[in-house]
Amino acid sequence: MLTAISNKIFNQSILDYHQYNDVHQAISNPFEKSSIEHLLYMKNWIDTVQWHLEDIIRDPKIDPVTALDIKRWIDRSNQERTDVVEYIDSYFLEKYQEVKPAADAVINTESPAWAIDRLSILALKIYHMQEEATREDATAEHRAACQRKLDILLEQRTDLSTAIETLLEDIAAGRKYMKVYKQMKMYNDPSLNPVLYKGEK
Repeated sequence: MLTAISNKIFNQSILDYHQYNDVHQAISNPFEKSSIEHLLYMKNWIDTVQWHLEDIIRDPKIDPVTALDIKRWIDRSNQERTDVVEYIDSYFLEKYQEVKPAADAVINTESPAWAIDRLSILALKIYHMQEEATREDATAEHRAACQRKLDILLEQRTDLSTAIETLLEDIAAGRKYMKVYKQMKMYNDPSLNPVLYKGEK
């Protein structure tokens, strides 16, 4: 199942990152470049780096110049994340291009790749909540509270994985159809962000 493969790859990416735990560590994607596995690994690596950038920027003692650099890094990362999600959806569009939707077929609230995006973020929540649930310098109350949250996250992963597999089965059977809207992000586009295009005058 795709979600089982995805969850395994996301865990691998997270563990690979935490060997160094450094946002500057370059990605070393172990999968064939043309494969869906390559895209899944890349997707989670972007998410993992951004997770830690979000931690760093919340340091109340951070230097403002450094904070601005990180904010711009996060903006670039958001664009990269969106691009990779769209590449993953392109994989599904190609995979199911021969499927003829039934006359009563309906569209899903989100595309398969955006659901997988949530699965990637969930893998990060699980990893870091597991850390907190077993943190030796934390109180017993803290660990117990985090364990309860971890149990919910694990249940959520099961439910989300099931929902994604059902969606893919429905698309393959023609009960649902894919319709992908490109994420028309405006803040990075000099022609659409008023601060940028007014600053050019």
